[in-house]
Amino acid sequence: MTPERCPLCESARTAAFNRSAGRTFIRCADCALVFVSRSELPPPEVEKARYTLHRNNPRDSGYRRFLSPMKDALLSATAEGAVGLDFGCGPGPALAHMLHEEGRVITLYDPFFAPDEAVWSSTYDFIVAAEVFEHLHRPAFELDRLFAALRPGGVPGVITGFAHDTADEFAQWHYIRDPTHVCFFSRRTFASIATRWRAAARFPAHHIALLVRTGRGDACAAADGSRA
Repeated sequence: MTPERCPLCESARTAAFNRSAGRTFIRCADCALVFVSRSELPPPEVEKARYTLHRNNPRDSGYRRFLSPMKDALLSATAEGAVGLDFGCGPGPALAHMLHEEGRVITLYDPFFAPDEAVWSSTYDFIVAAEVFEHLHRPAFELDRLFAALRPGGVPGVITGFAHDTADEFAQWHYIRDPTHVCFFSRRTFASIATRWRAAARFPAHHIALLVRTGRGDACAAADGSRA
């Protein structure tokens, strides 16, 4: 059987990694992305129904604590008045609200809850994706347009659960139980993204990646040149 190509780097060096929670998970040997088989992706109506159950209230103190490391990282990387995009803001854009409180200007985008495609005709000082990347069916396409929408020196910030290294650990991970979680990133995956899209990957917290634009890079390869 022809292996499924990686939806991030398009490598054909992929292989079955784990089968858990009734789904098949595949791992890319080049960028280390773990992804759900394309035949098992949830349809849009299932995704939207799941997202409406999220309770991301900007006034929820616990959720604000969870988001605070990203807020602080973006405040350190940008000046007051900086313009940002909340990519995949969902029905409750809590992080956008928190950044607005700190003097940042935020535009919202979500394919279900704020589907204004005009946002892609503007550029931004920073882009934040809070608990979004794990839902992406076409991560390479989304990253292309995110980086294209960044101004020089712009910073994308990502909050997501970082994938476990071994299949046994992965099988026990609560993150894979959500049927709308279909892509799973690790530090090595973010290093590969940084290389391909000419950025430097930084990890200010265990669930956060910042991708700071730098010089020229190559396609899907880990930053240290290692191969799985």
